[in-house]
Amino acid sequence: MNERRFFNNTQPQTLQIAVIILYIDAAFSLFLGGFANPIGILLIATMGGGAFGIANEKRWGYALGLVGAGLNLAYPFFLGVSLGQYLSYDPLGLMFSVALVALLLHPMSRDYQRIWFK
Repeated sequence: MNERRFFNNTQPQTLQIAVIILYIDAAFSLFLGGFANPIGILLIATMGGGAFGIANEKRWGYALGLVGAGLNLAYPFFLGVSLGQYLSYDPLGLMFSVALVALLLHPMSRDYQRIWFK
């Protein structure tokens, strides 16, 4: 039976939380005008597609989610924002971006995707 899901509660907590944060960040980027430039569209597509792929245990989904998380972390720097400005303007956003990358690179997440993802 080929079942598609948007969330998989049988995965480790690190991947479950990463999927939720990927979906939320993609939705916020979409609603806050991220579709106005090509990098924003790429960000929405990689984060949303990566979350869906991780939920369905696909290797491409994990790679796409990791690219989306890295792009989300580096996006303000593409716009010319310095680290000091980023820390003073959006410290919570920076914290969630770093946490998302850490969740995806956590050894439990990497081992699970290496063993179980197709």
